[in-house]
Amino acid sequence: MISTPVEPGETMQSNIISRLRRRLAGFFPTAPISVYLVVMTTVITLPLIIFVGYLMLKLEADERSDLQREAVEDARAVSRNVDRRLQEMATSLNLLSQFPELEDGDLAAFHKRVSESLQRQGLYVIVATADGKQRLNSRVPLNQPLGDVPPDIKLQDVLNGRRIAVSNIFYGKTSKEWVFNVMRPLPAALSAAGDALIMTQNASDLMGLVSTDGLPSDWTIAIVDGDNHVVTSSAPNTIAAGSVFNHAMANDTRAISGSFEDENGIIFAYSQLPGWSWKAIIWGPADNSHSALASTWRKMMIGSFALIVIAIAGAYLVGRQLRGSIRELVDMARRIGEGEIVAPIDTKIKEANQVAIALSNASFDRSQAEDRTHLILHELVHRSKNMLTLVQAMMRQLARENTTLAEFQKEVDHRLRGLGMSISALSEVQWQGLPLRKLLETHLKVFGSAADQVKLTGEDFMLSPEAAQNLGLIIHELATNSMKYGALSEAAATVELCWVRETKGENETLTIDWNEVGGPPATAPTRNGFGTTITKRHAESAFSAAISTDYNDDGFRWTLTAPFQKFLAQKKSALSN
Repeated sequence: MISTPVEPGETMQSNIISRLRRRLAGFFPTAPISVYLVVMTTVITLPLIIFVGYLMLKLEADERSDLQREAVEDARAVSRNVDRRLQEMATSLNLLSQFPELEDGDLAAFHKRVSESLQRQGLYVIVATADGKQRLNSRVPLNQPLGDVPPDIKLQDVLNGRRIAVSNIFYGKTSKEWVFNVMRPLPAALSAAGDALIMTQNASDLMGLVSTDGLPSDWTIAIVDGDNHVVTSSAPNTIAAGSVFNHAMANDTRAISGSFEDENGIIFAYSQLPGWSWKAIIWGPADNSHSALASTWRKMMIGSFALIVIAIAGAYLVGRQLRGSIRELVDMARRIGEGEIVAPIDTKIKEANQVAIALSNASFDRSQAEDRTHLILHELVHRSKNMLTLVQAMMRQLARENTTLAEFQKEVDHRLRGLGMSISALSEVQWQGLPLRKLLETHLKVFGSAADQVKLTGEDFMLSPEAAQNLGLIIHELATNSMKYGALSEAAATVELCWVRETKGENETLTIDWNEVGGPPATAPTRNGFGTTITKRHAESAFSAAISTDYNDDGFRWTLTAPFQKFLAQKKSALSN
């Protein structure tokens, strides 16, 4: 695997982190563990209390938000109820417009037919002309003189728009109370009777539609017409019909529906009646639950301070216990440093007891550790001798092949570099073995961009140190020969390097295949040089392997088949062996 160079920015970042760590180390003074525990408890507890306070504030905000949302839903429900009433009146007008008496212009018969039935429902019918003259009013007898319809109902706009509309509230001269109209233009075929059919109703009849059941106390509902006059409300004594809804926030209710809170803490929720000029408005104070939240807040603060005091006292007592146990462990460590074998101590802290047991075991393991150190040194000497033997054999072989000192030096340097790569990679893992893929990548990366032409395929596994040295030397030799004569000498060619584990009965084998594709034709060597010695005889000897070589027209192919155990670390029966 190719290592990534360290960027200057990364070095600067590391220096900054190091300086920060040194400053933090100087920031903390030397103090007993009980002091640190008290500080730690305070640091942990205070943010929790602050967080709980934040949650309380968030709860209050959420309650206000929920209150606004519920108020909007209530306003929509009221607007739907009023809308149904207006739709019923509009439907009644559509039915009345189909009465044959109107088509015949027989207003007397029409008056007789509708006045009694509608009056029981609190509804009255007016037939008017385009100039505002009343031709019929079911609220009064037929022959009684009638005046003009009030100009505030904007009858002419209804006739011009040719649609059903609701008027603003007005004070009826005939009824002597506040009323409203639902108006429908009549078709030209009914002009004998009049130009508009109007149904009127007392505003007080809508009181049942503005009930405050389910709302918080001190909340009010009102139906407001297109001119911001109150049609009806849930508090008729204070907000009377016909009064102007002149609150400072009235202009903020121009959307279809919504809610807001003014500077006095009053929440307003409103909903426009669909298809009509009226709207339902609900308002009331937002601080209904403020006193309960304030009481909860006080209790929480008192409990929090009590919790801090209890936590600090507990941390101090725990610190005293820890300090005593640590002092006993320090005394054990001092005695071990003097060469004594110590027995474990018994404290009130389980972890301290475990440390004491570990220190006691360490005192007994000391002599064994010294013996193991001597064994490791012996193993190091053994490995060094083996390595020197391999180097000597390599130099003797190269000396026989090269005629000049310069060629000999070049070949020796090249082979030692390949052997050094395996040793360097093994030293990084403390001579514990090396993954096969990492070994291959380590040897191939020295060949520069040619390493990208080698395609590695196979399941990775851990090589023993001996196998890593021997296989690394072989792969390095194969790659060197390919750079000189084979596929790696041409940019378009590739090398397929794959390995496969196979199990046949109780035996498991490993096959490593080096196959050059698309390169120059391969020819068999006329003599056995160092490369052949390494890739064949040395490979056969090191791994008890069977080696096959093919010199094909499109490249060289080398295959090794050996017992899989030859690539793994051999278990020793005892350290002394």
